Amino acid sequence: MWRSPAISFLVGRLTQLGVVRVQTLNKSNYSTMLLQSQKSNQSATPTAAASFQEECNSQGTSREHQIGENVPRKDKVKFLVNTLLDIKDSKEAVYGALDAWVAWEQNFPIASLKRALLALEKEQQWHRVVQVIKWMLSKGQGTTMGTYGQLIRALEMDHRAEEAHKFWDQKIGIDLHSVPWQLCKRMIAIYYRNNMQKNLVKLFKDLEAFDRKPPEKSIVQKVANAYEILGLLEEKERVLQKYNHLFTEDASLRKRRKAPPMKKKK
Repeated sequence: MWRSPAISFLVGRLTQLGVVRVQTLNKSNYSTMLLQSQKSNQSATPTAAASFQEECNSQGTSREHQIGENVPRKDKVKFLVNTLLDIKDSKEAVYGALDAWVAWEQNFPIASLKRALLALEKEQQWHRVVQVIKWMLSKGQGTTMGTYGQLIRALEMDHRAEEAHKFWDQKIGIDLHSVPWQLCKRMIAIYYRNNMQKNLVKLFKDLEAFDRKPPEKSIVQKVANAYEILGLLEEKERVLQKYNHLFTEDASLRKRRKAPPMKKKK
């Protein structure tokens, strides 16, 4: 069974947040996490556990809803999302909640965490998305281009474009010959939106050095605009001429779509 290195310590931290308590079942070989509605004397805002418990009660479920093998995945994800939305904004609190949440899982719940991330994105909780992904990476989990792309997007949305740039340099840009163009396009767009033209043209030149050809004209146009802003007009013209086919192909496709159908001869 997959366990955190210090389960008792981690659960203790989450218990201090007023979210869970731990109980060992007599007729079972595993421990389960039980939600417990706890009222705070210092705040009128209900805890995540209390809110979730009220919903469970309204649906006729038991008062002590087990977070274990018998709980549907969607309820576990909902509990985690509510917890992350309610706890204080500190790395220790967020990491402690995540550590305790996965402590009794047999395998690292990467699929459930991805669902939680999508829910947080829907709520535009970009700071939480960054924290959850960084926690995952600290566990050696989710080290994929998809996760990296999700992180740099969240960093930009959290107004941390410079940090997104540093992460790109350290984790993604070191192997540009195999980075998907979709991810390169995202980073170029981040540079473009945040007035980081020097970083933009450097990335594009590095891609060209690997003979990576841009797949669409929007990328070339951003690069050309960046060169113009930097006063490098010759480089702008070079790029536009080199990838002129992307613009002409796009124009010809538009003409084909607008062309009326040919009338059949009698």
